[in-house]
Amino acid sequence: MLWLWNTLIVLLTVVAMEITAALSHKYIMHGWGWGWHRSHHEPHTGWFEINDLYAVVFALLAIALIYLGSRGVWPLQWIGAGMTLYGLLYFIVHDGLVHQRWPFKYIPRRGYFKRLYMAHRMHHAVRGREDCVSFGFLYAPPLSKLQATLRQRHGRQTNADAAKAQPDATAKRPPEI
Repeated sequence: MLWLWNTLIVLLTVVAMEITAALSHKYIMHGWGWGWHRSHHEPHTGWFEINDLYAVVFALLAIALIYLGSRGVWPLQWIGAGMTLYGLLYFIVHDGLVHQRWPFKYIPRRGYFKRLYMAHRMHHAVRGREDCVSFGFLYAPPLSKLQATLRQRHGRQTNADAAKAQPDATAKRPPEI
């Protein structure tokens, strides 16, 4: 029966990691941790980018948890295993499917993988770290919702920029006598 608890812990950890990763992506990577994450939003050559250091940090944490768990601190090894499984899924979906960092190319045409692919492409549609959408890696909101959010933000930004560029029509009128 212990195997059932351990399996449940691994699966719950994968879910918790998606929530943790989405919040970390939004508030850390697009916040005070932008220095590392910026490399992921800019063109680069080669296999690695500075942003990959985030994966190293999470991997070291998972290794530490597995080590402590194997020394008798249950259930840490299973939490570490769940983090490792999440890291593998992240590597397959984010690095492989979305960013094509593998030697072969596959672009999904329908279903769940297309939704993930398109949501992350929309995340990168915005230059810089502000006004991005879809911060998760294994879950993506409906594409219509993301598109509406991007249109709203783009429209608001365009209108604000247009207002700044347009001189106020009343400002150049001579005062009425």
